[in-house]
Amino acid sequence: MVDDEPHAVRRLHLLCNRLDGVRVVGTATDGREGLRMLEALSPDVALLDVDMPGLDGMALARAVAGASTSPAVVFVTAHERFAVEAFDLAAADYLLKPVSLDRLDRALRRLQPPRLPSAAPAQPGPSLDLWVPRNGNLVRIPTSTLDLVEAERDYVRLHVGTRSFLMSGTITSLERRLDPNLFVRVHRSWIVHWPHVSAMERLSTGGWSVVLQNGRHIPVGRTFVPRLHPLRRADSRAFAIAK
Repeated sequence: MVDDEPHAVRRLHLLCNRLDGVRVVGTATDGREGLRMLEALSPDVALLDVDMPGLDGMALARAVAGASTSPAVVFVTAHERFAVEAFDLAAADYLLKPVSLDRLDRALRRLQPPRLPSAAPAQPGPSLDLWVPRNGNLVRIPTSTLDLVEAERDYVRLHVGTRSFLMSGTITSLERRLDPNLFVRVHRSWIVHWPHVSAMERLSTGGWSVVLQNGRHIPVGRTFVPRLHPLRRADSRAFAIAK
């Protein structure tokens, strides 16, 4: 991990020590020292601050990109404005300070072996069916039929074709139950079913939206943008890039 604020390095180090399967092999407090450390140690993952004097986090990520031993890069910063640039650098994730243990855990667990062992104890498999109350009955919704999930305060709305179903619970709790290889959080209010995405569209504002096969456009939150780049590379057949 590389951060010019020593207390930030200490805090992140303590969080990593609380995660199973995660071992910190080195820390640095400036970009040039961080570059030497990454070249010498070849870690699986690099946690990089963005705003550092001299060689900043973006320049450091570019410097190590392309090497056969280049690490997956997770940016850890107090600023949202670098998220799109992080996307262009194929960052694995983009975390805003102060980072919670749960958010760090989810970021590292998304990095599949052999790059990183599981950072959390084994969990039950993803839920394949959701049971939703409707008119006094319970309706079974297979997750394979979902187009997207929308947050509505303490509820979530499940969108299935032209129908929708309201279910009690938060979008974060439902996200943990869904298969992360198929369902992607693109906004604090939206989870999309990735096989139902047909395009990613660059907006005139510089942001992005995902386009579903039914033509619906879903905005991508700036801090969620870096999550989409590895998916674009992993499944290029899933959608086309809209110019």
